[in-house]
Amino acid sequence: MPRPEKVQAVAEIKEKFESAQAVFLTEYRGIPVKEMGNLRRRLRESGAEYKVVKMTLARRAADDLGIEGLTEQLTGPTALAFANEDPVSTAKALRDYARENERLVIKVGYLADRVLAPEEVVRLAEIEPREVLLAKIAGAAKAPLYNLASLLATFTRDAASVFSALIEKKEAAGEVGESAADESESADSPESPDSPDSPDSPDSPDSPDSPDSPDSADSPDEEAEAAAEGAAAEGESEDAEATAPEAEAAAETDDPDDNDQQDDDQAEEE
Repeated sequence: MPRPEKVQAVAEIKEKFESAQAVFLTEYRGIPVKEMGNLRRRLRESGAEYKVVKMTLARRAADDLGIEGLTEQLTGPTALAFANEDPVSTAKALRDYARENERLVIKVGYLADRVLAPEEVVRLAEIEPREVLLAKIAGAAKAPLYNLASLLATFTRDAASVFSALIEKKEAAGEVGESAADESESADSPESPDSPDSPDSPDSPDSPDSPDSPDSADSPDEEAEAAAEGAAAEGESEDAEATAPEAEAAAETDDPDDNDQQDDDQAEEE
C-alpha cells in the first residue's frame, strides 16, 4: 500500500500536468547546481516552472492521466519544465540554454495531448512569441479595414471633385444662358435703342405723336375732321336762317290778337 506522502506527490504532479499549457522533459546530467539555478530563473521569466521529481512518481502520474508515449522517457536524471503561460517562450528558453550548455538535453515535449519529438520542440521554439503573433494578427485584421477606409476616402474625394466640376459647369452654362437671354431680350424689347420708346421711335420728339410729327395737330386726319365739323356747323347755320322767316310768319299767323293790339298801340302813338 502506497504511503500518503507518495500519494500526495503523485497528486501534485498530476495537477501540474493538467494545469500546464505544455510540459517539456529535459536531462540535466552533469549540470552544476549554480547553472541549474540560472536555468530555473530563465524558465520562470518565460512563465514556466522547472521541477526535479522522482521518475517513479512521474510515471505513475502519467499513467493515471492516460498519457501515452511519455512513460518510457521518464527515466534517469530527468526534470520537467511546466509551461503555465506560453509554450513557445518556454521552448525558446530551453533551446537557448541548450545551445549555451550542451549538458542540457531536450528529450520530448507534451503539448495538446500529443508527444513532441526534440526536433519538434526546436521548431516550436522558432515560432515568434505570442505578443508578436497577436500584433501581426491585429495588423493583418486592420489592413483590410485601413485599405477600405483609404478606398472610401479616395472615392469621397473623387466624388467631391466630380460634383464640384459639374456644379461649376452647370453654373457656367447658366450664366451663359442668362447672358444670351438678356441679349435677346435687349434686342427684341421696346426699350432698346431701335424700339418705339427710344429717341428714334414714334414716341420720341421726332415720332408721329410729337408736335413736329405727322400725327400732331396739323396731321391730315385732324384737318379732315376739322373741315367736316366746320361744314356741319355751316349747314346748321344755313338751316337756321332758312327756317327763321317761316317761324316769324307762323308766329304772326298764330297771334292775330297780338297784331291788332300792336296796330292800336301804333295808332295811338301817331
